[in-house]
Amino acid sequence: MVQRGLAGRHSRIPGEPAAVLAVGDHRDLAMISLDFNFNILTRDLSHYLENQVKVGLFGSGVGLSLVLGFSAAYTCYYLISVAKKPQLISGGKKFYQFLREQCPVVSETYYPTFWCWESRIQTLLRPFVTAKPGVVYRNELIKAADGGQISVDWFDNDESLSHPDPATRPTVLLLPGLTGTSRESYILHMVQQSRDLGYRCVVFNNRGVSGETLLTPRTYCAANTEDLERVIEHVQRSYPAAPIMAAGVSMGGMMLANYLGRKGRETCLKGVVVFSAGWDVFECTASLEKPLDRFLFNSYLTSCLQASVHRHRPVLEKCYDIDHVMKARTIREFDERFTSIMFGYRTNDDYYHDASPVHKLKSVQVPMLCLNAADDVFSPSHAIPVEAVKQNPNLALLITCHGGHIGFLEGLWPRQSTYMDRVFKQFAKAVFEKGNQLQDLS
Repeated sequence: MVQRGLAGRHSRIPGEPAAVLAVGDHRDLAMISLDFNFNILTRDLSHYLENQVKVGLFGSGVGLSLVLGFSAAYTCYYLISVAKKPQLISGGKKFYQFLREQCPVVSETYYPTFWCWESRIQTLLRPFVTAKPGVVYRNELIKAADGGQISVDWFDNDESLSHPDPATRPTVLLLPGLTGTSRESYILHMVQQSRDLGYRCVVFNNRGVSGETLLTPRTYCAANTEDLERVIEHVQRSYPAAPIMAAGVSMGGMMLANYLGRKGRETCLKGVVVFSAGWDVFECTASLEKPLDRFLFNSYLTSCLQASVHRHRPVLEKCYDIDHVMKARTIREFDERFTSIMFGYRTNDDYYHDASPVHKLKSVQVPMLCLNAADDVFSPSHAIPVEAVKQNPNLALLITCHGGHIGFLEGLWPRQSTYMDRVFKQFAKAVFEKGNQLQDLS
């Protein structure tokens, strides 16, 4: 297992290769320099304030001094406590080195947007501040075994210069979050990144969320991967000579991880990247039931789930007590009254256990990179599966100090790109163009 620390100071672990662990060779020198600069700044600022205060309490110099003092203090706090390098953990040296060489973003300091680096603010603002690139999809409805239909949106990228032959053009399968569709800003950004690389994209929309008619009384859940398997088979059959990788966000990432845990080596996917996944559903649900997070997130998501049920009430009320479902006030209550019953679980706890990817990570046989923020209230840091990742050479975990849930905003005005976008673009390119290095990670 190879691990790089969040806070910066590193020591060699007995038995570990020095070349792999020497990721902070100049860190001590940098910290000494930072301390020295901070001392100089503090001295000069104190001297300036002392002179300016002589102007008088109501003098213009005092106001300017206060502004400068606050700005300097905030800048120092941000650089010391907020902006940090992510922690990279892998169960094997080969995957770790591959990521370090092919995805430099995993080694770079993540600078969250300085005016909104707090977890909840990042989570709430991301849908509003990030741009929605213009994307024209080609929709396709795929028949499911139970008589239902699955909506997928294709971005064919026929203008690709690097991969002009559609038969061999690499394909990226994208899975949105709990109530998300192909129109989510984070999905559109990944489509844009794929377009720049010359790849094709196909977005897997969960049943009933993207405007299609629900033909059977069945929707979706994180534990059931039958629809995902059907879509992957269809994509492979459509372009048998094209390599395929997948990216999942939040619940989409949970579904992908559960799929890989069940399939082992029996999948055509060349690689997978997962963003802001909830690894232990019990811990995720408990976190979202804390008063503030229940108010900010839980109630809203529950209402979104109920709105989807209401849209398809005519077909669903034949099998389920929809009035009871519509009275749910939390995601847990919704799952108890609807999701766990729909998919045949004896109890909701049984469903939550089956939906938690942490129990299946040991069986993953495809290279999978997972990005989580340590301050994500949807996936609390104590439930991030560090120890499970250490035991599987096909897994790598990238943990940032900040970023929230599907936030990862960076830059002064984070409209065009996020840290998550950069991780996706570099990893997708590495999988398709250097994938031969990932064939045997054990």
